[in-house]
Amino acid sequence: MLTFSAPAKLNLFLHVVGRRQDGYHLLQTVFRFLDFSDQLSFRSRADGIIKLNNPIAGVPEDKDLCVRAAMLLKQQTGTKQGVDIFLQKRIPMGGGLGGGSSDAATTLLALNQLWEVNLSKDQLLELGLQLGADVPVFIFGQNAFAEGIGEKLAPIELPPAWYLILVPPVQVSTAEIFASKELTRNTIPIKIPPFSVWQGQNDLELVVCRAYPEVARCLEWLKRLENTTIAAMSGSGACVFAEFATELAARTAFEQKPDDMSGFVAKGLSYHPMYQMME
Repeated sequence: MLTFSAPAKLNLFLHVVGRRQDGYHLLQTVFRFLDFSDQLSFRSRADGIIKLNNPIAGVPEDKDLCVRAAMLLKQQTGTKQGVDIFLQKRIPMGGGLGGGSSDAATTLLALNQLWEVNLSKDQLLELGLQLGADVPVFIFGQNAFAEGIGEKLAPIELPPAWYLILVPPVQVSTAEIFASKELTRNTIPIKIPPFSVWQGQNDLELVVCRAYPEVARCLEWLKRLENTTIAAMSGSGACVFAEFATELAARTAFEQKPDDMSGFVAKGLSYHPMYQMME
């Protein structure tokens, strides 16, 4: 059995710069990986069956991104093998931290090795995009500046940092937020390089905070903290975060949070834990 991590991500900023004719939004964002992860284990089986052994409550197995990723890889390569998948879920669902997308990417990367189908990184990136716009960055394997619908990726070096992430007690519908009439879709694109992530914002924040007061309250608390370089919402929410230069500063701030707020402290990574497998 092979076991791998599926790390969370943050969007250090997220600009909506336009909309395609097919309805997809054009974005600019910076993805940062965290050392906070789901864990996936895989055991090959010869009968061709793909089985998630501990499905997530409320998610039909055929809709689970791990199962969909395995089915897609099997379909594309014609392999006769199957797999038992064991998922240990830590990343909150509906939080904007990319948990489902990361699980899908880890499944593609792990089964590419376990099944010995040997697709190239570019081929895996194409498959990942079929599963969701956030999946490719986890296959790309490095912190990245992303454009398009999230699939145009360029590596970016980010300074060491620690993050205090708060998890409001709500799940935000990404489709609902992007469909909102209140959403600004004409932010002026920035160029890379050079630019500073600290000059950006999350264009979805205002819409989410109006619809979900719990998110607004957590974000307002973070923005009052000292020694932060960024305080923002990740993706389409609901999770919000503050960035600190040191672990001590992040943990000190975390200890000050109101008792009815939950969350965690995580270190920013430069690379996906499976990066060596992607080269």
